Amino acid sequence: MATADTVPADLQTRPTTPTRAPAPPMQPRTSPGEPPVRPPEPRSPRIETAPAVRVPSPKPPPAPAAETHPTTLIGSVQRAMRLLEAVAARQHGAPAKQLARDAGLALPTAYHLLRTLTHEGYLHRDKGLFFLGEAAERLSSSGAQQKRRSTVSDVLAHWRDIIGAPVYYAVYREGEIEVMCVADSPGNPAVEEWADFRETGHAHAVGQCLLSQLGEEARSDHLDRYPVRAITPYTVRDEQALSWRLNRIGRMEPVVERQEYALGTVCAAIPLTLGTTAATMAISLSLHQSDRLLPAARQLQDEIGRLLGTLALSISI
Repeated sequence: MATADTVPADLQTRPTTPTRAPAPPMQPRTSPGEPPVRPPEPRSPRIETAPAVRVPSPKPPPAPAAETHPTTLIGSVQRAMRLLEAVAARQHGAPAKQLARDAGLALPTAYHLLRTLTHEGYLHRDKGLFFLGEAAERLSSSGAQQKRRSTVSDVLAHWRDIIGAPVYYAVYREGEIEVMCVADSPGNPAVEEWADFRETGHAHAVGQCLLSQLGEEARSDHLDRYPVRAITPYTVRDEQALSWRLNRIGRMEPVVERQEYALGTVCAAIPLTLGTTAATMAISLSLHQSDRLLPAARQLQDEIGRLLGTLALSISI
């Protein structure tokens, strides 16, 4: 039995159209001629995030202080020094084999270094034995000389402080007056060398003291090379007057001069004769302190007597 179609015929033949999404409602016009205003789009809620915290990076630890590493040392120099010490310890010399054993070196290495040190003058070889050479002796002499200078400087500084005056140390060497050391202070400055001390020995206490210790021939030779001349109104006038004055100085008496070398200054010098070397210690004061000069000179003389042994060892600096 056939079933009748229940859909009207006109609907079966009518084409279908796709269904569109409804448009958002339009806002009513506020005035004629204005376009409709769409409502604002809904926004998704904003999520606030905390600001990022910046963690400072740790500072690198300070670099350790540079240390002397064994690899930075020069081994050949160390070995050469050990050889020199080994030779110095053998007063009567030693052969290469003995020195190699003393220095803890292989024999070929010791031979090589010994040849080099001999070539440079630090060693010399005699009948197969090695001794310290002239170059090494010069080093030793210079070191001893520096030590003696330091001793004299310390002594003069001590006397400067207890006497309250500049202290001078001078010697007569190879025909010349040499001021070797001076200890002064800002409150008690040394005399300014405005005229060469070597050429004006007749005018200052240091020079007169040294000249008084010389024999007639050496003194005449000096005055021939450096004639007497007046450099202040108080300077001795001629060689005859100077000789008369020098001959009257007692063997250990202080030599005193007042403004003969520098105006406004008085000086006193104490003679030191050790062996064949003429030497002196001296002080200077300003003219207004001239009443202190002789007592200060006597005090210096007493101090010299206490340390005469030390000065005797240092007199050849």
